[in-house]
Amino acid sequence: MTSFHKLPATILIVVFFFSVQPLLGQGRYDGPKTIKELQLAIEKILQETGTPAVGIALVNKDSTVWTAGLGIANLEKNTKATENTMFRIGSVSKMFVSLAILKLQQEDKVSLKDKVRDLVPEIEFKNPWEKTALIRVEHLLEHTTGWDDMRLGDYALDNPRLTLKGGLDFLPASRTSRWMPGTRMAYCNAGPPVAAYIIEKITGQTFEEYIQSNFFTPMGMENMTYFNSEAYKKLGAALYIDKEPQKYWNISVRPSGAINASPKDMARMLKFFISRGWAGKSQLISEESLKRMETASTTTGDKAGLEYGYGLANYSTPYKSYVYRSHGGGVNGGLTDFSYLPTHQLGYAIMINSGDGSALSRISGLIREFQTKRLSPDRVFWPKVKIQQRTDISGYYLPINPRVENAYFYERILGVRQIRDRNEFVFVNNLFGGWTETHRAINDKQYIAEETGKISLVKVTDPIAGNVVHDGNQVLMPVSPFMVYGQILLGGLWILYGAGAVLFGSIWLIRYWRGKNFSKKSIWLGLWPFMASLLVFLLSFIGGKDPFGLLGRVGVVSVSLMIVTTCFALTSIWSAINVVKERRLKINRNIYWHLAVLSCLHLIATFYLMWFGVIGIQTWK
Repeated sequence: MTSFHKLPATILIVVFFFSVQPLLGQGRYDGPKTIKELQLAIEKILQETGTPAVGIALVNKDSTVWTAGLGIANLEKNTKATENTMFRIGSVSKMFVSLAILKLQQEDKVSLKDKVRDLVPEIEFKNPWEKTALIRVEHLLEHTTGWDDMRLGDYALDNPRLTLKGGLDFLPASRTSRWMPGTRMAYCNAGPPVAAYIIEKITGQTFEEYIQSNFFTPMGMENMTYFNSEAYKKLGAALYIDKEPQKYWNISVRPSGAINASPKDMARMLKFFISRGWAGKSQLISEESLKRMETASTTTGDKAGLEYGYGLANYSTPYKSYVYRSHGGGVNGGLTDFSYLPTHQLGYAIMINSGDGSALSRISGLIREFQTKRLSPDRVFWPKVKIQQRTDISGYYLPINPRVENAYFYERILGVRQIRDRNEFVFVNNLFGGWTETHRAINDKQYIAEETGKISLVKVTDPIAGNVVHDGNQVLMPVSPFMVYGQILLGGLWILYGAGAVLFGSIWLIRYWRGKNFSKKSIWLGLWPFMASLLVFLLSFIGGKDPFGLLGRVGVVSVSLMIVTTCFALTSIWSAINVVKERRLKINRNIYWHLAVLSCLHLIATFYLMWFGVIGIQTWK
């Protein structure tokens, strides 16, 4: 789950997201050579980023290399972090849902191919493609149901006594397939809890009891828990945003992100994965099951051979020639990175008690460099190139698998990709810069990453969108340059004209109050576009450090957001009507046309935001 920090509401709608995958550096540098040097380098990052503490576990096939807590676990009490300090690991918790389903599948009690509707008919969800594309258990775990992510109201529920069924019943409307199940991946915190509820029905135990007896206890997890236990109250690290402590968050659907664990616990979890399912002398999960967990298989891209993706709660994260298996996690004030290399039997876990993603990313980069510098680079197998007649895929692309539907208004503008096809190479970058991916064609539909030799991009046919490109977990649809630059131009003009209206409108009001004589009609003509611009300006300040509490419940902030977006729409519509109505008004024509253009832009923005459900949004539903 993810941390939100001082974000305005318009951005919060975009970035509702509960899983954090660190952006790991790819460059070469002479990093730490010993554990002591690594420790000093990490402590320097903590100091530079203001991160209070970190919990670390490093393991290899033979032993636990290092477990430690560095920094201050609780600033108020000045408690130092140790290897026993417990951190919140967020969405890494989802891995145990997949492990449990795989274990039950080995026992012939459930199958990944089972229909969810048959197993739990009492769980509400909608699938417009019910007759042709059923939702199956594997779709829940690979996030390919097509469901929107959970609502802010789900996150704000915060009830420690809530049952799993109660959490799933609270706001079920988000569980509606937006595209055909099993075609696109979009991260969704509602899928794994439904799978966890299936586990409860099959076993007759609560999900937490089943995981405790079948995984935590056999794996030797001394304190790992889904609850605010006595151990956590004693050993838990306080979580911070800007050095302000955050209260304990009781997640409404615990299987998605509620686990608390120490570095010692995480070392045992890592050993379980790199030993291929063994815990001591018992093999809890077969290697075949783990390989399935590490394989993305349900999207149209996966079926076309894509090798980068999200398996059963298990990401592929490349680093140089290596491909780590991993999962990230986050809560308000806490982030985690859990990663391992199955082929080299080593791995690491990092847990910090702040929401600073750059700190986590830098520490992850240090550790990956440290772990791999003594390894021989993984051999990259270059498939034999078979290209008869390859279609040039150069152009502009929109992402069409948004995690949060209400946020898509933002993503479809700032998320535009540009693909440049040069000979056998394809370069992908965000239109606004920041990074570039390089892929190499091996046939007319598949492209590999040069560093790893894995198929990282494929061309497929989507049943709804037609010809698309799957770039890892992103699904990209080709669009015309006119649409791309048209929406950027309109957006830029809207911001420019709106800012001008706030600035010059304020000056105009001051002059009016000082006795400058304006006609009533000219006053009203300029007032409405000014008010609409001012409301947009106010929107950027609606938010806070606790978005779940402020926006996930009925309150001053959430109701203000609903009112302000509604008022923006009303003032925009009336501005356009008034501009047309007063088109013959005797007023400086430059001013008139400025107001006319601004009113038109506000009207376009209103209908655009209305299309994505932002106007009058009720964030608590």
